[in-house]
Amino acid sequence: MSDKTDWVVGVLGGLGPEATLDFMAKLLERTTALTGASTDQEHLHLLVDCNPKVPNRNRAVAGTGPSPAPDLAAMARRLDVAGADLLVMACNTAHHWEADIRAATDLPFLSILDATLEALRRQAPDARTVGVLATEGTRAARLYETALERAGYRPVGFDDAAQARFMELLYRIKAGERGADIRAAMRSLAEGLAEQGADAIVAGCTEVPLVLGADDLSLPFIDSSLALADLTVRIAKRLQPLPAFTDNKKPTGNAA
Repeated sequence: MSDKTDWVVGVLGGLGPEATLDFMAKLLERTTALTGASTDQEHLHLLVDCNPKVPNRNRAVAGTGPSPAPDLAAMARRLDVAGADLLVMACNTAHHWEADIRAATDLPFLSILDATLEALRRQAPDARTVGVLATEGTRAARLYETALERAGYRPVGFDDAAQARFMELLYRIKAGERGADIRAAMRSLAEGLAEQGADAIVAGCTEVPLVLGADDLSLPFIDSSLALADLTVRIAKRLQPLPAFTDNKKPTGNAA
């Protein structure tokens, strides 16, 4: 039986697998940092559907591949039935189908986009122009552009050549490469956004933090995976109320 002082977190993962493991590690770290957890029992109960078989999100946005919506909705329902109280998803591009996930269950869903904006406001309060390291699917869907513009920021992104370079790096990262050349190339792409006027950088892809971190850049770096982990711990541990962007749904699973 779960600890009823916490909410059980359902994670839609596998998009890709290593980014999901990185997100889970960040949940562990943030739980310790925020609560001082020192025993197994003080950490969160996670239900993780790590499903790498979900169709390619970038191809789906481009109209050249099948939609992942049915798979994502099925994952949400499985997590609901398994006892999750709230849902999160460790993938930015897949948030293009956020409405399908929300419609699949009555559970609250914590958006990585909104979590990242909250972190941006905290970490870079003076930022006005924000560079976004994101996949071609995330950019084509204008996920961060829309969110940032609504919040009063000016987003900047890649030109076609830089976007192609980013996608090449992304698939090499997904294949397990972590060499100095990949790290340097990702840092160079971030610096290119700074040259366009960005005064903060958002890692709008959960693979980016596998090769790039805050210490690599001279301007604020917002890790979307870490932002979601931080918010998830705060909500699941009841350190803050559910944000408005959850549509005010209430956990319906094992929570008291």
